[in-house]
Amino acid sequence: MPVGKRIFTRRNLPAPEIVKGFAEIPTANICDVMNRNSAMNPRIHRIAKGVTPITAGPALTVKCRAGDNLVIHAAMEYCNEGDVLVISNEGDTTRSLMGDNMMAYLKFYKNIAALVVDGALRDVDEIQDWGLPVYCTGSTPGGPYKEGPGEVNVPISCGNVSVNPGDIIVCDGDGVIVIPLEDAEEILPLAQKLHVSDMAKLDNNKT
Repeated sequence: MPVGKRIFTRRNLPAPEIVKGFAEIPTANICDVMNRNSAMNPRIHRIAKGVTPITAGPALTVKCRAGDNLVIHAAMEYCNEGDVLVISNEGDTTRSLMGDNMMAYLKFYKNIAALVVDGALRDVDEIQDWGLPVYCTGSTPGGPYKEGPGEVNVPISCGNVSVNPGDIIVCDGDGVIVIPLEDAEEILPLAQKLHVSDMAKLDNNKT
């Protein structure tokens, strides 16, 4: 589907207690109870250090034209505290979509939970100690186009996984997983049960 010119300001959002519950479970356990689906391609990996071990939040989605960040500037204004900004980029890795100024705005002013980009970033040394979980394909000094078009809060594909606005995104050292909003309430207790069982096995193997 081509990138158009649409910005939707409303999303269906998960209950805060559901998001909080997922923030206590590793992505591997969640993936296992989802038939080992919905994990983003490992090309999207964490590049920031000193961050919370597990982060969860509702997705605010952005669909960019390859290498173009014009619509991201618009999307940032609609981010709420605790959101995970998830950006598709038509598979481009040759131009960075953000640098330290944009990420500082998201971290210190908008207080988003995490940033997930199917593409490259820059100024990555600067952001290492900010405590913002940042996931991307890599870095390049090459800057983006600023011509558009782009879309906000539409279905996207990021890391070969479908992401809808309001889906729960969980990130940790292993990577990123997407939990469909409509399935989250059912998946949470299954993931919690598996996590408890997994931790018990780990404790037994340590003794």
